[in-house]
Order: sequence, then C-alpha cells, then structure tokens
Amino acid sequence: MELNAEDRQFFAAVVAIIFSNPFDDARADIRALVPDAPRSAAAISKHPFGAIVPALEERLDKLAAAGVVSGKDVSARDRELFGYVLLFRVYHHYADQFDALIAEQLARGDEPAAATFADALLAELRACGFNSDDACRYLALFYQLRRAYYFIADSLLGDSPAMGRLRHALWNNVFTSDTRIYEKHLWNRMEDFSTLMLGETGTGKTLAAAAIGRSGLIPYDQKRGCFAASFTSTFVAANLSQYPESIIESELFGHRKGAFTGAIDHHQGLFERLSNYGALFLDEIGEVSVPIQIKLLTVIQERRFSPVGSHEQLRFDGRVIAATNRSMAQLRESSAFRDDFLYRLCSDVIEVPPLRRRLQEHPPELETLVALLITRTTGSDAPGLTDMVVSSLRDTLADDYPWPGNVRELEQAVRRILLNGRYEGVIAAGADDEDELLAASLRDGSVTATELLSRYCRALYARWGSYEQVARHIELDRRTVKKYIQRVPG
Repeated sequence: MELNAEDRQFFAAVVAIIFSNPFDDARADIRALVPDAPRSAAAISKHPFGAIVPALEERLDKLAAAGVVSGKDVSARDRELFGYVLLFRVYHHYADQFDALIAEQLARGDEPAAATFADALLAELRACGFNSDDACRYLALFYQLRRAYYFIADSLLGDSPAMGRLRHALWNNVFTSDTRIYEKHLWNRMEDFSTLMLGETGTGKTLAAAAIGRSGLIPYDQKRGCFAASFTSTFVAANLSQYPESIIESELFGHRKGAFTGAIDHHQGLFERLSNYGALFLDEIGEVSVPIQIKLLTVIQERRFSPVGSHEQLRFDGRVIAATNRSMAQLRESSAFRDDFLYRLCSDVIEVPPLRRRLQEHPPELETLVALLITRTTGSDAPGLTDMVVSSLRDTLADDYPWPGNVRELEQAVRRILLNGRYEGVIAAGADDEDELLAASLRDGSVTATELLSRYCRALYARWGSYEQVARHIELDRRTVKKYIQRVPG
C-alpha cells in the first residue's frame, strides 16, 4: 500500500531530524513535529531525538493494525522512507542495552564484551524486511551512534557556545552533516578522511581526538556474539615531541630484530598496533622533521608502511588525526612543514577552544569543570569541595584571568587549592622584571610617590592581568589603576 499524505509528511519530517547532527539546535523542529515534546535539558540529555518516539510509535502501531509492518508492505515510492523510520524505532528500542554494553566494555577493557541482546535486535530488523547482511551492518551502525553520542556529549563537558561548536564538528567528522550520506556511501571508507586539530596547549585536543577514535564503526561478529574489537583499543595516541629524532621512525612504524645497534627484538610501532577500526592520534605534528613528514604522507596516501629494517609491506586501515598548537597560517609559513603534508592532513580541521573563550562565553562553565576535576581527583562527587575551590578561584583570580595553560592549568589549580587553599595564577611574562624595578627603586630611594604607585600597579597587573583585580587589591578605583598602569615612566 501507499502511505497517506499525512503519514508520509510526518515520516519525512522525522527522517530529516534523525539524520541531522544531534548537536544542532533541532529542538524547534522536534517541537513543531511533536508539540508536547519535553523542553528541559534533562529530558533530552539521553538523546535529543527521543522525544519523537511516542508519536512515531502511535503512527506505526496504527499501520501495523492495517498489516503494514515492514518495508515490503509499502509501495516502492515509500519503501526507503518507511525503512528509515523502522530503523529509528528499533534503534531506540535497544538504546538502554547499547548504553549498558558501553559501560560494560569500559570496565572490561580490550576484550570484546558479549552483546547478549544482538540476536533479538537482528531478528527485529529482519522482521522489518532487512536482509541478514544489512541487519548486521545496521546493528554495527546503531552501536556506533550510541558510542559517538556518549563520547562526544558525556566526555566533553561545557555549555558554552564554543563547546557546542566543538561537539557539532566532532559529530560531523564521524558521520558527516547528514548521516544518510555516511550510511549509504562512506560507512566503510572513513579511513580516507584525515583530521587536523588546532588548539593551544592544554585545551583538551587528545580528549576530542579520542571521541573520534572510539566512535568508529566496528563490525558485529555473529559467530562470537560480540563486536569484532573493543572500542577501548581503537584509539592510540602519541606526542611526537617526546621522541628523539633517532627513534621516532621506529616508534611510528616499528623495527625488526637487527635493524640497528640495540634492536635485539622485533618492535611493533604505533601504526602496526592500531586496530583496523580505530584512529591514530599524532600530537605536536608541527614539530616533526621533513623526512618523517614524507614517510607519514606516504602512509596516509598509500595505506602501507614498512618497519625499519624490513622490506615487508604492512597495511594500515585506521584513520589519522593530527594536532598542533600552531595555527594554519603558522604551519603554511613554516619552511619546515611541507604543504603537501599539511593538505593531506586537513580533510577536516577542528579547533579546540581555549578555556578563556569558554568562560567568557559562559562563566558557569568554570563550576562544571571544577566539579568534574574534583570527581576525578577524589573518586566521588563532592559539592562542598567544588564550592570551596570555585570560591577560592573567584576570590583570588581576576574575572578575565586568561588561563594560559587552559584546562590543564585549571586541573593543577584545583589540586593546589586542595593542598594549600589558594591559587594565584601563572605569573605573566614581565612580572619578575616589574618586581625587580620596584624593589630597586625602593632600595635606592629614587622614586616619587606617583612613580612608586605606577610601578606597583604595573607589577600587580603583570602578575594578574586584570585592572579589576589590581583595583580590588590596593583599594583604588579601576579607572585610577588603569591610569597608573598606562602612565609613561619618567
């Protein structure tokens, strides 16, 4: 039978929503489709499209009563649309089981956990008209969707617009901006898409890369009753700046026994150790030498490499994610970084925002991050400690403190406050010079009262980076402090 116009319109709207990026602001579309959909963040936190399910179930139940239960029961015109709607329903039927599997796999580690619900899910898909091969592929896609949402939504906390943009970019990196494109054409071709992450030191580039690396599609192994690999083994990270030039090639590609003095056994490199379904994260890519860039370029282009001391050609099937704290402009201007290598890395470019931007856009994000860091440090929620640390930071640091070390600095700030009850920030460049000038002037007795106050204000400003913080400290008006700081010496 053909769907009636009302059902067709409703299902088309559902499909347009469910294949969009869940980190888009799709709530208005959902409310237009389902006016009584939950509006609170808590109600949609598990998945933003879950609010559609009750209204969808109601329509599907009515069609089932008329004998329409699978794609084979509708006309060729409606088959694809109806098939997507059925997939979405099955996906949500098993959302809790997928989430439980993710938790179990995190606890188990690299040994794949049994997917005890998989046979029932596959049977439901076959009842919807999908053949066995397609059913297995959709099972793998469902698991991938739940993992991606978990690692992007739950691992990258923060409600600032900058973090929203980051989560949006990460989802597109895994599934493209329309999951139908991924499902039809790219689900087994994503290794061709390399990613370059830009961001200052300490912003969390590794965490963002891990969200991609642990969200790849992993096939389901029916004979074993589990997925082919654990997602805990599908992400391998390396900071290239930590390796001396003499061993970096061996660390990346491995070596064979006797390849060089000291090579007393075979050694598996990063490319060889990585799962076929994962991603290799190469941090500080801007620091590697041109010869290594050329070798990496060859691996990315040809998908093959040879360990040091061997002519054996090994295949690499994973994705490559590279990161640097330099800007694209700096990389292009650097004569030590090859253009062809840069362009091969940047199928996608993702910026991880600095902490100062996140706090400027959304100041309450500080409390969210401190709470997370307190939980990591103590092993449990401790609201009292969170309040104490946040109060100490706000009492001591300026509202516009620049956090030059980003989240990594905040983590150490939390620990220092737990130990000493206070964190005064990183002394800015030039602070020591101002301190010395002030001390020398006092020793010599060669400074006027105006110059003394000016140098004192500049010394404090060099330390804290804020007119407001200096003004509070020395109990002067902010405009007065600014005048003394900007005063030309002499």
